[in-house]
Amino acid sequence: MDNRLLEIIACPVCNGKLDFNKEQQELICQSDGLAYPIRANIPVLLESEARAITLDLDNPKL
Repeated sequence: MDNRLLEIIACPVCNGKLDFNKEQQELICQSDGLAYPIRANIPVLLESEARAITLDLDNPKL
C-alpha cells in the first residue's frame, strides 16, 4: 500500500484515519472497528464490504 494513498483516503463512515494491515491486506478504521478489504491492490471502501473487528486493547496497532 502506497503511503501517499494512506495519507489521503479516509474511512467512508467517519472520515477517520485508516491503518494498513499488511498481513490481512486490509485498511482498518479503529474508531468504527471496521476492516476494509484490498482486492487486486485496490481498497474497497464500501461499508457493505467491510467486516467488523474487535480491537485488541493490549495491541492497538494492527
